[in-house]
Amino acid sequence: MAKSLLIFNESDEAKKRQYVLDFYERFGEEATKKAFRVDRKLIYVWRKRLSAGHGVLSTLIPFPTTPHTQRVMETNSLVVEKIRQLREKRPRLGKEKIKPILDKFCFNKHPPTISESTIGKIIKRKHFFFQKQGRIYHQPSEAYLRRMRLKKTRLRVRYAPKPVNFGHIQSDVVEIVEHGVKRYLFDAIDTRMKFAFSHPYNRNTSANNCDFYDKFKSVYPTAITSWQTDNGSENLGQFEEKLKKEGIPHYFTYPRCPKINGVVERFNRTIQEEFVQCCDILPETREYKKAPGEYLLFYNTERVHKSLGLKSPLDYLITEGVMSKMSMTRTST
Repeated sequence: MAKSLLIFNESDEAKKRQYVLDFYERFGEEATKKAFRVDRKLIYVWRKRLSAGHGVLSTLIPFPTTPHTQRVMETNSLVVEKIRQLREKRPRLGKEKIKPILDKFCFNKHPPTISESTIGKIIKRKHFFFQKQGRIYHQPSEAYLRRMRLKKTRLRVRYAPKPVNFGHIQSDVVEIVEHGVKRYLFDAIDTRMKFAFSHPYNRNTSANNCDFYDKFKSVYPTAITSWQTDNGSENLGQFEEKLKKEGIPHYFTYPRCPKINGVVERFNRTIQEEFVQCCDILPETREYKKAPGEYLLFYNTERVHKSLGLKSPLDYLITEGVMSKMSMTRTST
């Protein structure tokens, strides 16, 4: 304390107040008021403090203006626990994505809901940061693009498409190495609806891409009208022939232009951050292939998207009239 006061003795604020007192003694009240906007009452207060302190300059230190009693943010414990659970399970889920899920929880459990900014404060103050450290975002290699030679004319996409209707699919493959085991994550997403699907495979082949296409088609809620990929070998051969037989146009992006496939590239990052980096299941087990199902169910039914007006893909389908709530709850007999 004494050291801090000693430092303040030489500060500009203490010297300024002493200078004002000296100026007042020399030139009087009117000149002091015009020069420093300090009236006689404040001068007397400073004089009294300086006299009580036996002329020590540290007595002119301004008193702290912090309130003695500060407000404390009070939030229902159920709400805080729900935020903790969401952040612990999905560490990359931000306050904007948590807000709609929390509103549904508060509606069912009846605690008072909170604003988006309050969610952010709770995350920061409670230190709800559970993402694993030391992970590096996957940077796909472009070496194969330089070796690729086009043998026939392909349908090309020059710019990132902005389809008006549903059915335009973008797909990509991500190479993942976990616990020394290499896996290939096949991803596909509707450009407008943001309905996504993902499945891991041991090899990056055209045959596996055909199998992935069949799986995607079985869960996709509408009809596929076109398919967009990069120039990888898994998108040629059997897969290209399969799309041709089903009459689905196959569009290719230009080499070294990942922005054209921007929607699926962003989904690649999302599923790595929110699922792959949080998954503790060993890659060589059967459970590993089933693990993405839970996350995809969350992604397509609960996780909201800014591009959809903070709605999930299925809620957006219902809003657009493509699906109904009855079709979501219908069971087969």
